[in-house]
Amino acid sequence: MDSVVETHSVYGEYDLVARVDFEDSRAMTRFLIEEMRAIPGVLKTETLISAEV
Repeated sequence: MDSVVETHSVYGEYDLVARVDFEDSRAMTRFLIEEMRAIPGVLKTETLISAEV
């Protein structure tokens, strides 16, 4: 998946954290719904949008 630029296996409530980059929120939404949630075994996704401070 070209939009995924970084992944980390983690302990706790989540199994994997993936950093994805997009030009706009519409592309991000399309990717999450059509690609990430379509992967067999993916039961749930949660999106956290970072903020520059």
